[in-house]
Formats: sequence, C-alpha cells, structure tokens
Amino acid sequence: MFEYTQHVGEGHRKFFGQFFTHPDVARFMTRWTLASGKRSLFDPAFGLGAFYEAIPEGLSITFSACELDTKIVDFWQQKTGLDSSFIATQDYLRFWGKKHANIVCNPPYKRFQKFLNRNGVFQEFQQRLGIKLSGYTNTASAFLLKSLSELGPAGRMAYLMPLEFLNTGYGHLVKEKLIESRHLFAILSLTCEKDIFPDAVTSVGIILYDKAVRHASVKFYSVKSTAELETFDKIDPVSDLPYKELNPNSKWLPLFQRQEFEVDQAKMVSLDFFGRFSRGIATGANDFFVLRPSTAKEKGIEKSECIPCITKSSQICKPVFNDADYEALSASDKPVLLFSADSAHSEEAEKYIQFGENTGFNQRFITKNRKPWYKIEKRRPAPLLLGVFSRGGYKIILNNSNVLNLTCFHGFQPNLFGSQYLEHLFLYLSSATGRKIISLSMRKYGDSLDKFEPNDLNKALAPSPEFFALIAKSKVAGAVEEIKETGLAPQWADDLFLPLKQFAFILQAQGDAQAIQVFQQGHGEFS
Repeated sequence: MFEYTQHVGEGHRKFFGQFFTHPDVARFMTRWTLASGKRSLFDPAFGLGAFYEAIPEGLSITFSACELDTKIVDFWQQKTGLDSSFIATQDYLRFWGKKHANIVCNPPYKRFQKFLNRNGVFQEFQQRLGIKLSGYTNTASAFLLKSLSELGPAGRMAYLMPLEFLNTGYGHLVKEKLIESRHLFAILSLTCEKDIFPDAVTSVGIILYDKAVRHASVKFYSVKSTAELETFDKIDPVSDLPYKELNPNSKWLPLFQRQEFEVDQAKMVSLDFFGRFSRGIATGANDFFVLRPSTAKEKGIEKSECIPCITKSSQICKPVFNDADYEALSASDKPVLLFSADSAHSEEAEKYIQFGENTGFNQRFITKNRKPWYKIEKRRPAPLLLGVFSRGGYKIILNNSNVLNLTCFHGFQPNLFGSQYLEHLFLYLSSATGRKIISLSMRKYGDSLDKFEPNDLNKALAPSPEFFALIAKSKVAGAVEEIKETGLAPQWADDLFLPLKQFAFILQAQGDAQAIQVFQQGHGEFS
C-alpha cells in the first residue's frame, strides 16, 4: 500500500478516492459472502486486490472485477506477476447490464463535490433504475445502490464503506433500498476505523446483505477491533430491530450505541418549532475576507466596510459571550473583522478588491458565483451559537453580542415562541440531559469526531412550550448566571429536564423527588 502510494503519489490516490482494505476485514467479508455457497465473486473496485487475496486457500471460485484506475491494475500485475485479464478496466458506475452471484466491495470514497461525471451517472440511474439520486450522494453510496440492483438470486453482498449516509438526508433513498425486500442482514460499525483507514476522517462500517433470506429484523453491531471479526458469530448486536420499526427517514447511527434512556416523545417537539439553525457565513476565501484590526487599519479600510465577526470556534472560550468579550478579542488584534464593502465603497476598499482579483480570490468556487464577488451574505447576529464540529461534547454559546459568525458555528434565529424561551433553550442545550438527546442527531465521523448539520439540529428534539412553561423564568435566569460564572450547567438545573427521560431511567438515576413527581402528575411548575 505504502509502496503503491510512493509509486503514483498521494494526489493520484486521493483523485480516485482509494482507501485500501485491511486484510482482516477483507478476509471476513470474503468468507461471509462466499458462505452463500455460490462459487463466484465480483469486486466492483478491485484496487490492490485485497478481496482476491482473501479467498480461502484451496477454494476454487470464479473471480471477476472492475477498476477504473489503470495505473493501480498495472502496479498490481507487476507486483504479483499474475494475469489481470479478469479485471475490466472501466468505470463501474457507467458499466451496466450484468448480474453477479456474489459481490464484495470497498468502493472509492469521494464526496459529492468531487464525484466524477456525476450528472451523467445520475441520469443513468434514473433511466435504468428509476432512481433519482440526491445531489449530495457520494461515490460509495452510488456504488452500493448499483450493486443492490445487480446481485443475483440467493447471492450475498458485503460492502465496506462510510456510514455517514445513515444520518443524512441523501441517505434516505439508500436505506429505503436496503430494507425494501428485507434482505439486509446486518450493519457493522467499525469503531476501530483508524486501524482500517488511518487517514480517513469518517465513520466506517460493513453492510451485510443476503438475498437468499428474508429477515425479520436487522442487527446493528459495534466492532471494536479487527480481531473481533474472527469471532463475529459470538458477538451480540447492540440493536436488533424488526423491519417494521426501521424508518429510512430516521437517523440510524444511534442504533450502534446502547441507549441508557428513552425520550418521552409526549413532552417533546422538534427544535424548529422555536426557530431555525442555519450555517454561518461562508466567505469562499477567508484569507481575503477575514482581517485583523491592525490589517484593516494598515490598508486604510473604513470601519463601515468591516463587520465584527467570530471567525474561529476557539475565539469563544466561555458559554456566554457579550460585546465586552468581542472588544477584548479586537484589542488583542485577533482576526475578528469581516471585509464587507458595498457598491459605493471607498478608494482604499477598491484597492483591496483589486488586490483580491489580482490574487485570484474572485475565482474561488463560491466567489465566482456571487455578484459582486466581494459581497458578503447578509445575516443577523444569532443569539445562540452551536459548534459545528466537536469531540467529547458540542459547544453551545448564548450570544449577547452584536457579532456575526462564520461557518465554525451554526446560528439559531428564534421565532415568536423561541424568543420567549431563548434562555430555556440555552439551558436545555447546556444540560447533561439535553446534550444526550441532541447528540442523537449528530453525524459520527472517524477519530471520535462529531458534526452537526443545520437540519440535523432543526429536527432534533427539544422540550415542548408546555414543558418549558413549567420552569420558572427566575429559575432559568439563576442557572444561566451559574453557567456564566462556572462554565457548566449546575446539577440542579439538569434535574429540571429529568422528566424528558422515561420513568425507568429516572428511578435508576435517582433523580430528585420533585422531578419524578412532576413526571408522574404531568403538571405543576419547577419553581
């Protein structure tokens, strides 16, 4: 693998979305697939031949494959001295018309922005399968959908791929196709993803699909090491859900985690009942638009042509942020100004714009589609900010300043209901219970990296207005003051949200008697 990367260069490998299969994983997937009893195996993305090499010794089978990258095929042939005539050197996504007894695959992984020939591929999916793919579909998901359509009767299929589709909007179609005929046997989440794809920052898993059996349920496994795959039949699934309970519109990643509680749906609404999160400002060229106060002064750019803005998550270190905190950042000459000139800009601003054009900032992906290219999106300061990426817990900020934010934060704009309960929402999002419930909507990536998309947050669960009305505003204000002073939500404030969890968990957690009493009665005020 290292020798190949040295041979072709890292850029070549990334261009083709090549992430090579760990031998233990290849051996498990190959053996599981061949347990169908059919002595034929097809690999749509041959790569360096991990599945070919994983065929059990002495087992005679017919192996065929597809591979777009001729360089990797030539390298494999020269390295092994074997005949490569069984490998069709063409784009699998444009190569239709065959059925395969068994399929095993580690597809190329490229996000939708770098999906080669995406429009042509999508047209063929619609023409041949009647499937309209979302524009956010990545290459791995397209490979999976195509292979589902090509698997022969009573065959098996094993796919090693990112599992982010289980929590995304575009993944709805993929999940729908996986479960529509009840042949999906199991999905394995490989929490040892760094051992498998050391340089990939994404969740990794194996999809096991058995067309010979109509299953009653789908099993969800969490595999902590590649060694566990050797004794897979002895591992207990984290979840085993009947097909009738599987909803392709729901997020499936939480099914790999043992839930310590259930949410009382009767006391919840989706967060967008109170307003909406949206992404921060995307400039398209931060190194042009983001300025330090000293830089703006040096270039003579007027104050009216710069907007106060949080440009990095690390610039906010406290859960309550105000104008004095911003002024401290500005006084320290942090990059907290956003260049934003209108058509009637100053002469110095014009010089800076010319500098940007001479440097090519106006030809970036976002800027070249914006008129004028230097005009920043119009936004209002968001009273709640939530960090996009996190490890070990998200960052939630009560923003009492008149400052905008870039894409390091999602900003919440409340509606009429949300304006009444803004501090209630902040307290809920800061509390241990709220964090656990909101985290069910996270997208899980590799190396313990979590990410929120705005719509994930908008569809996440929050207490209903009726529940919030039970909590006295004076109580909330006191909790916010404690958060401001200590940086943490006090335990007594978290107890206010215990009724959101099912009663069995409250007893186990030994929550305060008042919370349990209110839960049982269904009315009353936390005062």
